[in-house]
Order: sequence, then structure tokens, then C-alpha cells
Amino acid sequence: MSKIYWTTTIIISAFLLLSSYTYFFSKTTIEGLKTLGFPNFFRIQLGILKLIAAILLIVPNIPIILKEWSYAGVTFFFITALVAHIAHKDSIFITMLLFILIAIHAMSYHYYHKSIVNI
Repeated sequence: MSKIYWTTTIIISAFLLLSSYTYFFSKTTIEGLKTLGFPNFFRIQLGILKLIAAILLIVPNIPIILKEWSYAGVTFFFITALVAHIAHKDSIFITMLLFILIAIHAMSYHYYHKSIVNI
């Protein structure tokens, strides 16, 4: 697989792992999610799913169907976060960061898909 694939995938997986960690252990993140209107069970669910997605994306030789679902799930995470932060009128920095992460995620998916087609 290409260097671009691994670079983008490591960035996304690291972000997901950090995000998952903060969902469980950062009082600021926990309070922020409450402020956005998300219930506590959703925070826990997202934390677990982000952890699973990070692992599935970064580990080689995971079945293609699991990778595809992971990419789809992460896309939904980002879209949900983008809508929530825009609706909450958070800073433009957060919105721009999410657009950058979506672009990096799309690059990871593109290069992953390119690599499985070449198999």
C-alpha cells in the first residue's frame, strides 16, 4: 500500500483514538457533548465505535467488508460532528478542522480502494 494511504490512515486513526479517549476521560469533552445536546449513552457509544473503527482502519488484512463499514462509520461521525458544531455555532476553526479531516479520510479511502482493486 502507498505512503499516502498509510499517512492518511494513521492520521485518521490517531484522531479517532484521541477522540475516543477524550469521550471517556476528558471532562471538557464530556461537558461539550452535553452542550451540543447529545445524551450520555451516545457519548459512550461513539467512544466505543471510534475505538473499534480506529483499530479496523489501521490493522492490515482486515476483511474488506469490515474496512468498508469502518470508512462509512467514520464518514458518518464526521458529518454528525460537522452538523452539530455548525448548528451550535462553534468557531470556524472547528468547522475547518472537520473539513480537513474529512478530506484526509477521503484520501485514505481512495488509496485503500485503489490498493484493493490492484490485488
